[in-house]
Amino acid sequence: MKLLKTLQEYKRIVKIARKPTKEEFERTLKITGLGVLLIGLVGFIIQIVFQVML
Repeated sequence: MKLLKTLQEYKRIVKIARKPTKEEFERTLKITGLGVLLIGLVGFIIQIVFQVML
């Protein structure tokens, strides 16, 4: 019974969902890319700091 209810919920979500526009996709891509670069930069700085300390 629970499986049937879950499948019905998935079906409802798929009906409502739509593909992002080109502008939405590009904005999401830019924000995600900046986040990855920022996290990488923080990791790189931490690595440099530890190398200098040791």
